[in-house]
Amino acid sequence: MKKLAIIGSGDLGQLIAYHARNDKQFEVVGFFDDFTVLNSFVGTIKVIGRISDIEIKYKEKVFDVIICGIGYKHMAFREKLYVELHNKIEFANLIHSSCYVDVSCDIGKGVFMLPGTFLDYNVTIEDNVVVNLSCAIAHDSKIGAHTFLSPRVVIAGFVSVGKRCNIGVNTTVIDNIKVTNDVQTGGGTVVIKNIDKNGLYVGNPSRFIR
Repeated sequence: MKKLAIIGSGDLGQLIAYHARNDKQFEVVGFFDDFTVLNSFVGTIKVIGRISDIEIKYKEKVFDVIICGIGYKHMAFREKLYVELHNKIEFANLIHSSCYVDVSCDIGKGVFMLPGTFLDYNVTIEDNVVVNLSCAIAHDSKIGAHTFLSPRVVIAGFVSVGKRCNIGVNTTVIDNIKVTNDVQTGGGTVVIKNIDKNGLYVGNPSRFIR
Protein backbone atom coordinates (compact mmCIF):
# COMPACT_ATOMS: atom_id res chain seq x y z
CA MET A 1 0.00 0.00 0.00
CA LYS A 2 1.44 3.37 -1.04
CA LYS A 3 2.14 6.08 1.52
CA LEU A 4 0.01 9.18 0.86
CA ALA A 5 0.73 12.74 1.99
CA ILE A 6 -1.87 15.50 1.77
CA ILE A 7 -1.30 19.21 1.12
CA GLY A 8 -3.55 21.08 3.56
CA SER A 9 -5.05 19.82 6.82
CA GLY A 10 -8.36 21.70 6.58
CA ASP A 11 -11.78 20.25 5.80
CA LEU A 12 -10.92 18.92 2.35
CA GLY A 13 -7.60 17.49 3.47
CA GLN A 14 -9.29 15.71 6.36
CA LEU A 15 -11.98 14.35 4.03
CA ILE A 16 -9.34 12.97 1.69
CA ALA A 17 -7.56 11.35 4.63
CA TYR A 18 -10.79 9.75 5.83
CA HIS A 19 -11.65 8.18 2.49
CA ALA A 20 -8.07 7.16 1.72
CA ARG A 21 -7.99 5.19 4.96
CA ASN A 22 -11.53 3.87 5.14
CA ASP A 23 -11.60 2.78 1.50
CA LYS A 24 -8.27 1.06 2.17
CA GLN A 25 -6.47 2.66 -0.77
CA PHE A 26 -3.52 4.35 0.94
CA GLU A 27 -1.57 4.61 4.16
CA VAL A 28 -1.93 8.28 5.12
CA VAL A 29 1.40 9.43 6.57
CA GLY A 30 0.74 13.13 7.19
CA PHE A 31 -0.24 16.63 6.18
CA PHE A 32 1.84 19.48 4.80
CA ASP A 33 0.38 22.74 6.09
CA ASP A 34 1.73 26.28 6.60
CA PHE A 35 -0.98 27.30 9.08
CA THR A 36 -1.12 24.40 11.54
CA VAL A 37 1.42 23.77 14.30
CA LEU A 38 4.26 21.61 12.99
CA ASN A 39 4.27 18.07 14.45
CA SER A 40 0.80 18.56 15.90
CA PHE A 41 -2.02 16.16 15.07
CA VAL A 42 -5.19 16.84 13.12
CA GLY A 43 -7.37 14.01 14.31
CA THR A 44 -4.92 11.13 14.31
CA ILE A 45 -2.77 12.43 11.43
CA LYS A 46 0.43 14.36 11.99
CA VAL A 47 1.45 17.64 10.36
CA ILE A 48 4.81 16.49 9.02
CA GLY A 49 5.98 19.67 7.34
CA ARG A 50 5.42 22.98 5.61
CA ILE A 51 4.69 23.22 1.91
CA SER A 52 8.33 24.17 1.39
CA ASP A 53 9.31 20.78 2.89
CA ILE A 54 7.40 18.65 0.37
CA GLU A 55 10.25 17.99 -2.06
CA ILE A 56 12.70 17.24 0.76
CA LYS A 57 10.37 14.74 2.42
CA TYR A 58 9.68 13.09 -0.94
CA LYS A 59 13.40 12.58 -1.56
CA GLU A 60 13.68 11.15 1.95
CA LYS A 61 10.91 8.66 0.97
CA VAL A 62 8.63 9.81 3.79
CA PHE A 63 5.76 9.42 1.32
CA ASP A 64 5.24 7.85 -2.11
CA VAL A 65 2.44 9.99 -3.57
CA ILE A 66 0.70 13.25 -2.74
CA ILE A 67 -2.68 14.90 -3.32
CA CYS A 68 -3.90 18.46 -2.87
CA GLY A 69 -6.38 19.07 -0.06
CA ILE A 70 -6.63 22.84 -0.52
CA GLY A 71 -10.24 23.85 -1.11
CA TYR A 72 -12.18 25.81 -3.70
CA LYS A 73 -11.69 29.16 -1.93
CA HIS A 74 -8.05 29.10 -3.01
CA MET A 75 -8.25 27.97 -6.64
CA ALA A 76 -5.25 29.93 -7.89
CA PHE A 77 -2.97 28.68 -5.11
CA ARG A 78 -4.19 25.12 -5.60
CA GLU A 79 -3.32 25.35 -9.29
CA LYS A 80 0.06 26.99 -8.56
CA LEU A 81 1.11 24.16 -6.24
CA TYR A 82 0.10 21.49 -8.71
CA VAL A 83 1.94 23.17 -11.58
CA GLU A 84 5.08 23.57 -9.47
CA LEU A 85 5.13 20.01 -8.15
CA HIS A 86 3.59 17.63 -10.66
CA ASN A 87 6.77 17.10 -12.69
CA LYS A 88 8.77 16.40 -9.53
CA ILE A 89 6.41 14.36 -7.36
CA GLU A 90 3.85 11.68 -8.18
CA PHE A 91 0.28 12.84 -7.57
CA ALA A 92 -2.22 10.22 -6.45
CA ASN A 93 -5.76 9.64 -7.61
CA LEU A 94 -8.27 8.79 -4.90
CA ILE A 95 -11.36 7.42 -6.62
CA HIS A 96 -13.78 5.87 -4.14
CA SER A 97 -14.52 2.21 -4.77
CA SER A 98 -18.26 2.92 -5.01
CA CYS A 99 -17.79 5.09 -8.13
CA TYR A 100 -18.46 3.78 -11.62
CA VAL A 101 -15.75 4.87 -14.05
CA ASP A 102 -16.08 3.40 -17.52
CA VAL A 103 -12.90 1.85 -18.90
CA SER A 104 -12.95 4.36 -21.78
CA CYS A 105 -12.55 7.35 -19.43
CA ASP A 106 -9.37 9.41 -19.32
CA ILE A 107 -8.51 10.44 -15.75
CA GLY A 108 -5.66 12.86 -15.00
CA LYS A 109 -3.48 13.05 -11.88
CA GLY A 110 -4.38 14.32 -8.43
CA VAL A 111 -8.10 13.57 -8.87
CA PHE A 112 -10.30 13.09 -5.80
CA MET A 113 -13.64 11.43 -6.55
CA LEU A 114 -16.11 10.90 -3.71
CA PRO A 115 -18.64 8.07 -3.30
CA GLY A 116 -21.42 7.39 -5.76
CA THR A 117 -20.19 9.19 -8.87
CA PHE A 118 -20.84 7.81 -12.38
CA LEU A 119 -18.62 8.54 -15.38
CA ASP A 120 -19.98 7.31 -18.70
CA TYR A 121 -18.21 6.46 -21.94
CA ASN A 122 -15.27 8.62 -23.04
CA VAL A 123 -15.39 11.15 -20.18
CA THR A 124 -12.21 13.13 -19.54
CA ILE A 125 -11.29 14.42 -16.08
CA GLU A 126 -8.17 16.58 -16.18
CA ASP A 127 -5.60 17.02 -13.40
CA ASN A 128 -6.25 18.15 -9.82
CA VAL A 129 -10.06 17.93 -10.04
CA VAL A 130 -12.49 17.23 -7.17
CA VAL A 131 -15.70 15.38 -8.05
CA ASN A 132 -18.03 15.37 -5.06
CA LEU A 133 -20.75 12.92 -3.97
CA SER A 134 -23.09 11.34 -6.52
CA CYS A 135 -22.16 13.35 -9.59
CA ALA A 136 -23.16 12.02 -13.01
CA ILE A 137 -21.14 12.88 -16.10
CA ALA A 138 -22.44 11.59 -19.41
CA HIS A 139 -20.54 10.41 -22.47
CA ASP A 140 -17.92 12.47 -24.25
CA SER A 141 -17.80 15.26 -21.67
CA LYS A 142 -14.69 16.92 -20.29
CA ILE A 143 -13.90 18.56 -16.94
CA GLY A 144 -10.98 21.00 -17.00
CA ALA A 145 -8.05 20.99 -14.60
CA HIS A 146 -8.35 22.33 -11.03
CA THR A 147 -12.17 22.34 -11.16
CA PHE A 148 -14.56 21.42 -8.32
CA LEU A 149 -17.86 19.65 -8.91
CA SER A 150 -20.17 19.89 -5.88
CA PRO A 151 -22.53 17.06 -4.80
CA ARG A 152 -25.09 15.81 -7.32
CA VAL A 153 -23.89 17.82 -10.30
CA VAL A 154 -25.36 16.38 -13.51
CA ILE A 155 -23.53 16.95 -16.76
CA ALA A 156 -25.01 15.68 -20.03
CA GLY A 157 -23.14 14.47 -23.10
CA PHE A 158 -20.63 16.47 -25.15
CA VAL A 159 -20.18 19.13 -22.45
CA SER A 160 -16.89 20.95 -21.86
CA VAL A 161 -16.27 22.57 -18.47
CA GLY A 162 -13.22 24.83 -18.25
CA LYS A 163 -10.42 25.17 -15.73
CA ARG A 164 -10.80 26.40 -12.12
CA CYS A 165 -14.59 26.20 -12.21
CA ASN A 166 -16.69 25.69 -9.09
CA ILE A 167 -19.92 23.99 -10.12
CA GLY A 168 -22.50 24.26 -7.33
CA VAL A 169 -24.70 21.63 -5.69
CA ASN A 170 -27.36 20.12 -7.97
CA THR A 171 -26.25 22.13 -11.00
CA THR A 172 -27.48 20.63 -14.28
CA VAL A 173 -25.70 21.24 -17.57
CA ILE A 174 -27.57 20.08 -20.68
CA ASP A 175 -25.84 18.47 -23.66
CA ASN A 176 -23.46 20.17 -26.09
CA ILE A 177 -22.65 23.06 -23.73
CA LYS A 178 -19.28 24.80 -23.31
CA VAL A 179 -18.46 26.47 -19.99
CA THR A 180 -15.42 28.74 -20.02
CA ASN A 181 -12.69 28.92 -17.35
CA ASP A 182 -13.27 30.42 -13.87
CA VAL A 183 -17.04 29.99 -13.72
CA GLN A 184 -19.00 29.43 -10.50
CA THR A 185 -22.61 28.26 -10.39
CA GLY A 186 -25.00 28.52 -7.47
CA GLY A 187 -26.96 25.58 -6.11
CA GLY A 188 -29.59 24.23 -8.48
CA THR A 189 -28.41 26.22 -11.48
CA VAL A 190 -29.57 24.92 -14.87
CA VAL A 191 -27.20 25.70 -17.75
CA ILE A 192 -28.94 25.57 -21.13
CA LYS A 193 -26.59 27.68 -23.25
CA ASN A 194 -22.86 28.22 -23.51
CA ILE A 195 -21.16 30.28 -20.80
CA ASP A 196 -18.50 32.39 -22.50
CA LYS A 197 -17.79 34.89 -19.70
CA ASN A 198 -16.27 33.98 -16.36
CA GLY A 199 -18.10 34.82 -13.13
CA LEU A 200 -21.01 33.67 -10.99
CA TYR A 201 -24.19 32.23 -12.52
CA VAL A 202 -27.40 31.21 -10.76
CA GLY A 203 -30.97 30.24 -11.56
CA ASN A 204 -33.06 28.24 -14.03
CA PRO A 205 -32.07 29.04 -16.68
CA SER A 206 -28.69 30.28 -15.56
CA ARG A 207 -28.07 34.03 -15.52
CA PHE A 208 -24.91 36.04 -14.89
CA ILE A 209 -24.70 37.74 -11.47
CA ARG A 210 -21.20 39.18 -11.23
